[in-house]
Amino acid sequence: MQKGLNRGKTGLVLRTPTLASESYLDFLQTFRGKVAFAKGAEKKEIYNGYVTDRLNGRKVEDLELDEIVSTINELPHARVWQRFMRTHQEMFWRKTREAFTAHETEILAGLAESDMKGPGRLVADPDFIPPDYTRREIHLQPGGYTDDPIGGIVHHYGTKVFYSGMNDRNELHNEIADGVQLPDDGVVKRVIDLGCSLGQATFQLKRRFPDAEVWGLDVGLPMVRYAHQCGVEYGIDVNFIQALAEDTGFPDDHFDVVLLYILFHEVPADKAQEILAETFRIMRPGGRVTILEFPTGGKVLAPLQQFIVDYDSRNNCEPYSPGLVYSDFHGVIEAAGFVIEPAAANSNGFLQTLSAVKPA
Repeated sequence: MQKGLNRGKTGLVLRTPTLASESYLDFLQTFRGKVAFAKGAEKKEIYNGYVTDRLNGRKVEDLELDEIVSTINELPHARVWQRFMRTHQEMFWRKTREAFTAHETEILAGLAESDMKGPGRLVADPDFIPPDYTRREIHLQPGGYTDDPIGGIVHHYGTKVFYSGMNDRNELHNEIADGVQLPDDGVVKRVIDLGCSLGQATFQLKRRFPDAEVWGLDVGLPMVRYAHQCGVEYGIDVNFIQALAEDTGFPDDHFDVVLLYILFHEVPADKAQEILAETFRIMRPGGRVTILEFPTGGKVLAPLQQFIVDYDSRNNCEPYSPGLVYSDFHGVIEAAGFVIEPAAANSNGFLQTLSAVKPA
């Protein structure tokens, strides 16, 4: 059986070291696509309708979350779906981590070799210690984004399964980058992707703005090391830095464009305020930030959305998401000094897209 880290790629994703592990994960990927995403519109109608039929004259916005959850859980397939999602998530992360463990020494040596190479730069302080709030096994990934030294390669393959193969060439991140809003004057000299993870959107931002200085920032060193290694392999001049989104270290009025993609539901509410204040500081007057994030507004959400957010927070290690979802997020953005303007919707019907300007 062919083994090793030289088995080629599926799109941009490195294949697992053995055919056996790849086949196992291919099964989970296909199964997820069939079960997790099948008949989404029909599920919404059934679940929301089931709750609405039991209102007894009340309004949906008057229901408490516990009542919504218990009502939907009366449906047998709702309970089956939750059990499947939790077990499936545990299975694919465990198998992905196991698949690469035997080659950990080789993986770490490759990262070390890439660290000092270009064309882009990797900036990491050896004394940096991620704060406790970041050290969560988000999405159930073993070690999370901060504590597993080979977490980057594990995350890349794990999210391949998570996206059911729909993002093997960064297709989703390509859409995100293309949807980033420009300053009114059209000047884009410096761009930063805050909470960049593996840099998938960061690379697409460089494609869109080839003459700009582009940075990706993340708290997880395994993430930015892997992202930088990919940049070296691709020959793309993108810089990566391990830092906090609320304390970036960049100068005032520095960036023209900022992307914040699904970051705020991964941090406590007080940190979201700090991140927006820091974003405002490092953005030049007239600059623009694009935010893609979970829906916000609390009880105005449909019952199924509230149910999924609750499930996700408890069973997918998303402890901070309810704090965002039930907040006045628009008000927090405006309190940081931004002016919110209309933004084009994205193809992910669950996420909202916001565009905000730092007044000139």
